[in-house]
Amino acid sequence: MFLANENFPKPSVLLLREAGFEIKYIAEEFPGISDAEVIEHAVKDNFIILTYDKDYGELIFRYAKDHPPSVVFFREKGQDPMFAGNILLSLLKNEKIKLTGSFTVIEANSIRQRFY
Repeated sequence: MFLANENFPKPSVLLLREAGFEIKYIAEEFPGISDAEVIEHAVKDNFIILTYDKDYGELIFRYAKDHPPSVVFFREKGQDPMFAGNILLSLLKNEKIKLTGSFTVIEANSIRQRFY
């Protein structure tokens, strides 16, 4: 379901796994691959990319114009490495938030989404 970029904190990856979510971690499975290759993996496996990398918006429209992967971009890092995992878990409980087919930006006090 999720593909965590290398910059995504491992404690958040572990928290999501413990909650029962399927999550591949680039740092474990494909360390050092390019962002374009991350996008290719996400498109191929229909995974949602989890990242702190602000370049994904541009990259998606450059490399995956026809079938862009869903992305959750964390602009806010929080005070501990579990921040992203906890935020994502609370988003997944909110039935009004749909992560598939969108570019989701998580900021300090807001969540913005652009649907494809």
